Amino acid sequence: MSNLKVLVIGYGSIGKRHTNNLMKLNKVEISVCSKNKETSQLAKKGITIYTSINQALKNKFDVGFICNETNLHIETAIKLAKHNQHIFLEKPLSNSLKNIPTLFKLINKKKLITMIGCNMRFHEGIKLMKNMLDKQEIGKIISASVENGSYMPDWHPGEDYRISYASRKKLGGGVVLTQIHEVDYLYWFFGKVNEVFAITGKISDLDIDVEDYCKSLLKFKNKILVDLHLDYFQKPSKRTCRIIGTKGQILWNWENNHVQIYKNNNKKWITKKIDKNMDRNKMYVDELKYFLKCIKKNEIPMNSIIDAIEPQKIALAIKQSAEKEQKIKLNYL
Repeated sequence: MSNLKVLVIGYGSIGKRHTNNLMKLNKVEISVCSKNKETSQLAKKGITIYTSINQALKNKFDVGFICNETNLHIETAIKLAKHNQHIFLEKPLSNSLKNIPTLFKLINKKKLITMIGCNMRFHEGIKLMKNMLDKQEIGKIISASVENGSYMPDWHPGEDYRISYASRKKLGGGVVLTQIHEVDYLYWFFGKVNEVFAITGKISDLDIDVEDYCKSLLKFKNKILVDLHLDYFQKPSKRTCRIIGTKGQILWNWENNHVQIYKNNNKKWITKKIDKNMDRNKMYVDELKYFLKCIKKNEIPMNSIIDAIEPQKIALAIKQSAEKEQKIKLNYL
């Protein structure tokens, strides 16, 4: 079997992570497209470097990893699809719905295997919660409370947070789209959302021109209500999910991957999982292996780019609700 030829577009923090993880796999030939000067280190390791997508696409690749700025995602994906490349696109799908139908038509026409990079679906704690929900261990779900707050300048030590895509409006930044992981796994857990009411704003003293705070209430089609909090300024960081059902509760905490379940009938908390020294790169490696396996078997991944339209609609509805200061109803065909 010949080597899989992979093109990684963008060499920021997530581009570096995917490149490093790809380098550990067998039978993968990697090229990177970026103007980042740090790519000179990769050239020494035999990785081909391109400084423009058009230059790179003069060559044939099997797979493209899109890790550039959010506002360039769809434009880049369309170029790769036209060149018959399978596509791994880092979250979020985009910062709007513009040209997404064009991309979807190309994906379907060319029968491409695509996947959105939402690594939380491969997090052991989130996977365990999904399994418990599928088994209806706490009965019918009533509501959930989800929080993801952290101090943005601490995300990537040594990098200037002010030039990150996440902090700049024109690049598709802001806490709602950057932290879409929570919206994605809630969609994975509970399905489509019917209504959204949200408040967002720039309320901290961070030097950014996007919203750094979001508080939203999501009403799912199955009547489940979710209170969602996202921010860029919280110290210490906090990432939790509490789900309440008719027969108990499930509680997950990111910091030590602590998953607990409370059953109403025995009135006590039971710890299902705790990883004090969790390897946070493992979920990215598992995500990568899953995607490459789907390509090999020609299977559609659980979170294809086409399925990613649903979390995208929810996130954009949150932004629209905050802008209009009113409840937004999502329309589905």
